[in-house]
Amino acid sequence: MVALVPTEAPGDERGAFLNFIETQRQAVVRASYGLTEEQAASRPSVSELSLSGLIKHCAEVELNWLRLAQGRPNERQRSEETWGEAFRLVDGETIPEVVAFWQGVAKETEEFVRSVPSLDDTFPLPPAPWFPVDGRVSVRWMLLHLVQEIGRHAGHADIVRESLDGKGSFELIDLEKRTS
Repeated sequence: MVALVPTEAPGDERGAFLNFIETQRQAVVRASYGLTEEQAASRPSVSELSLSGLIKHCAEVELNWLRLAQGRPNERQRSEETWGEAFRLVDGETIPEVVAFWQGVAKETEEFVRSVPSLDDTFPLPPAPWFPVDGRVSVRWMLLHLVQEIGRHAGHADIVRESLDGKGSFELIDLEKRTS
C-alpha cells in the first residue's frame, strides 16, 4: 500500500482516473495505520469525523456512485435514520473488514470503468436538492467526483491522524515501509 505513484501507470484516460482514485483511497486508509480500533474510532475535534468512519464513508460513497452508474440498486443504501452509521463503525465492524469491503468495491469500480463502452456514457442523478431535476452525469464526471470526494476525505484523515498523535502522511509512509 505504500506506493504513491502506481508501479504501472497506464497512459490511457481510464487508467489515469483509476490510479488517481486508488492513490486517494490509500491515503485515507494509511491514516489509520498502526492505530487501535479505539484510536481510529476517536474524534479528536468537535467534528464527528473519525478515521474508521472516514474509511467506511468513502467506501460506501464509492459504492453508491458505482451502483448509480450501473443502474443497479445499492445494497447499502442509507436512509435518514441510518445516515449517521455511514460515519462510524457499528455492530462489531472492524477496520480490516471495512477496508476489505472497500477493496471489493474498488475492484468492481475498476471492472466497470474498464468495461463501459465510453466514459461519455451517462446515467441519471438521484433526486436531491443539490442536483438538477432529471439531471444526468457521465462516467467521466463520476470518476472526477470520486477523485474529489475521496481526496477531500484524505485531507480530513490527515488532520484527524495528526490530531491523535502528531504523525503526518509522510511519517506514516516511512513507518509502513519499516514494518512491512
